[in-house]
Amino acid sequence: MIFLSHSPGGKSMNKLLKFNQLWQLIIALFREIIREPGVLFWGILFPILMSAGLGLAFTKKADVTRKIAVISSSEKPGSLSESQIVNDFLTGCEKNPEAKSGDWLWKYTIADKKLGNSIFLFYSLPWDEAMMLLKRGTINVLLSGKNDSVEYHFDPMNSDAELTYLKISSKIGRGNIEEIKTNSEIRPLTVTGTRYIDFLVPGLITMGVMMSCMWGISYGIIEKRSKKLLRRLVATPMKKSHFLIALITVRIIMNLIESAVLLIFALFAFKMTVQGDLTALILLYLAGNIAFAGLAVLISSHTSNTEVGNGLINFVVMPMMVLSGIFFSYQNFPDWSLGVIRNLPLTMLTDGVRSIFNEGAGYPQVALPIVILTSIGVIFFAVGLKIFKWH
Repeated sequence: MIFLSHSPGGKSMNKLLKFNQLWQLIIALFREIIREPGVLFWGILFPILMSAGLGLAFTKKADVTRKIAVISSSEKPGSLSESQIVNDFLTGCEKNPEAKSGDWLWKYTIADKKLGNSIFLFYSLPWDEAMMLLKRGTINVLLSGKNDSVEYHFDPMNSDAELTYLKISSKIGRGNIEEIKTNSEIRPLTVTGTRYIDFLVPGLITMGVMMSCMWGISYGIIEKRSKKLLRRLVATPMKKSHFLIALITVRIIMNLIESAVLLIFALFAFKMTVQGDLTALILLYLAGNIAFAGLAVLISSHTSNTEVGNGLINFVVMPMMVLSGIFFSYQNFPDWSLGVIRNLPLTMLTDGVRSIFNEGAGYPQVALPIVILTSIGVIFFAVGLKIFKWH
């Protein structure tokens, strides 16, 4: 039986054929994806593993720990404050019997079964050292005062510091719980280097370097390979190293321009200053670019599947973006994890840049991160170049 296209039966047959074509196309593309093991792992299994890891990290321990500096009355380790009210409060706190240099000395816990306990760790520090730790995000509130007065020093724009103040201020006061009726004891820290914006901008600059290198270099190479564009370059006399170095050079120049624009905006809009050595900042910045560019080359050296490449890049980028203290201090993570976090490339770069911006650091403080980041970049680039394939 023959159906004419303009007849009712012919129109139904055409619709059926078109639907069948679409269905077969969907099936073919779906099979193309699921036949690639890397796609299944990075697209399905990796997000599950990531959510499981982060979920355990953030839900296993409901307690929140806050670190507070008590401005000591003398340089002697463990000395109390000049404020009698603060000293009376600390006397009732749990002491750390095994305290060493740099450890917390007193501990106070506000128990809450529903929201989790709030644990406050108190450190006895001179003013200069306390300010340095505040700039690094290790602590966010400073306690000081004389005789019967208590003063709270923190950045009013830092919500975490304000929450710490609200909780602890209701517990300090002649041994009784006293509601705060006046804010005269608050001493806002608004000087350059202690504000949240001073903490945030260096992190945004370093995160921009990582994201630009990882997506700009890695994904660019993988996409060119998947579209068979790299294969055409095999016929040319161009060296692999020249091709990759050119990519890295362009990316570093773009990063410099992007970071310079952000920095200039922050300098004028927020009155930020670079308190440390500018040449050390430039060298550290270049070392960070080299580290992430080398890592980007290594990741993109072999795969030609954009789904797999997407997963590999996320595997590198996501943990560092969460853990390296870009938006908030990584000091809030458990103590056992801090050793690992501090040695991540993004953490190393961010801490160094932040110390030059806010603490006046120079070559003595950032020489080691410069050497390590540069070495990481060179090693990763050499390995990536060795296993790099055009197609």
